[in-house]
Amino acid sequence: MQRGVRLGLDVGSVRIGVSYSDPDGIMAIPMTTVVAGKTAIAQVAALAVEYQADVIYVGNPVNLSGAHTQSTESAQSFATELQSVLEQTASVRLIDERLSTVSAQRGMQDIGKTQKASRSVIDQAAAVIILEQALEIEKRSGEPAGIWVGDISG
Repeated sequence: MQRGVRLGLDVGSVRIGVSYSDPDGIMAIPMTTVVAGKTAIAQVAALAVEYQADVIYVGNPVNLSGAHTQSTESAQSFATELQSVLEQTASVRLIDERLSTVSAQRGMQDIGKTQKASRSVIDQAAAVIILEQALEIEKRSGEPAGIWVGDISG
């Protein structure tokens, strides 16, 4: 596994949860929540540059059968646009994120947080789950996880 900071993104229609790893890829840490919209790409790109991220993992929300949904198309579009903004600065990769938000919500319930009370951090928690999954794959394989957005067809 190569050294370098990685970001994890849980892209939603309202909010984008962002997490980051330490350079050694030991742990994923919640960072922030970005409001989805016109400036979201620029905000996430600025975070990637500030943290000197080498790889950005964007959760790819396919449904349980593996089929694409409107959310899948939105996440892939976001990832592709982010890659074009970052050019050679970082590699943007899609990683299967089935049930990451559900797992994050369950974790919040387990520590006694209501859905309303955890709304502001649930997306960050989902981004942590996405990044943890990617880090684990990297540790096992020695290669970046997921699919580079340049390899997906529009």
